Amino acid sequence: MIPKEGSILKYENEFPLETGGSLPGIEIAYNTYGKINSKGDNVVWVCHALTANSDVFDWWKGLFGEDDLFNPHDFFIVCANKLGSCYGSTGPLSINTHTGNPWYHSFPLVTIRDIVRAHEILRKHLGVKSIYLLTGGSTGGHQVLEWAVMNPRLHKNIAAIATHAKSSPWSIAFNQSQRLAIEADSSWKERHPGAGSKGMLAARSIALLSYRNYNTYKATQSENSDDKTGNYRAMSYQRYQGEKLVKRFNAFSYMSLLNTMDSHNLGRGRGSAEKAMAGIKGRTLVAGIKSDMLFPIEEQKHIALSVPGALFTEIDSLYGHDGFLLETTALSAILSDFLKQA
Repeated sequence: MIPKEGSILKYENEFPLETGGSLPGIEIAYNTYGKINSKGDNVVWVCHALTANSDVFDWWKGLFGEDDLFNPHDFFIVCANKLGSCYGSTGPLSINTHTGNPWYHSFPLVTIRDIVRAHEILRKHLGVKSIYLLTGGSTGGHQVLEWAVMNPRLHKNIAAIATHAKSSPWSIAFNQSQRLAIEADSSWKERHPGAGSKGMLAARSIALLSYRNYNTYKATQSENSDDKTGNYRAMSYQRYQGEKLVKRFNAFSYMSLLNTMDSHNLGRGRGSAEKAMAGIKGRTLVAGIKSDMLFPIEEQKHIALSVPGALFTEIDSLYGHDGFLLETTALSAILSDFLKQA
């Protein structure tokens, strides 16, 4: 079954933002796979992480696909591109209709709550009244938890993976280091799509260190010779990963999404994150990666203790935080068992 590619919802009303101000209408890029059934109880909604897009069959292969656990024959799968991104939804390179020019540096802060409100607009547009499973990892998990708090009776099952209830000083510090790298690029102040690209290359290199860990690099980037004095594998790997992102992303969206990620705090205006999570109604699974140094596993344990009746599981992976994307065999087994218990 072929996914519906390149779908864009144009929402022409003013879109107010949590921190004040508004966007003069928004566009939401999204992909759907399969069909909603007559009961409307086969919807699986995926919230993507930092630089991913709405084509979940592309970036979460092994978990989502024609022959995977979540397939278009059994489920109606939805994934929406986040506001602030550069994959079709409204972002810094979109035209500000008030000025007729791209937003660039003036693009306002879009919080996780704003992104979830955009998901709600898309949900209603698609006629989805109930979500069988809401899932996502990393900052996708931020959206999952925020949506589960904001609309607690919408989701029957929730799977939050490698995420936390509010952005930690540790994760904010990593993001700030990336922002400093982009700001150090002399082209960053310019107003064109390629501005800050060298800084973003360096920023991605910083990020990758937080996504993996010491043992990952030891296993995959060690040298085969004791005689080398330069041009090490780890050096070329860092550059390669940075160059890959530069080819597919822009520094304006990257900065915007780092700021969005830092805005995540379930407790803002709700007394505390714990009080907010106590109101979640859907059956909840929280999964963490043992070797995750960016979102340490104690953060997932905290979520599981705070959400009524939540189940907790951990995955053993060499790949640190990126394990949520790579350990699809383990995740498939875990999620299959979780849903069967329902």
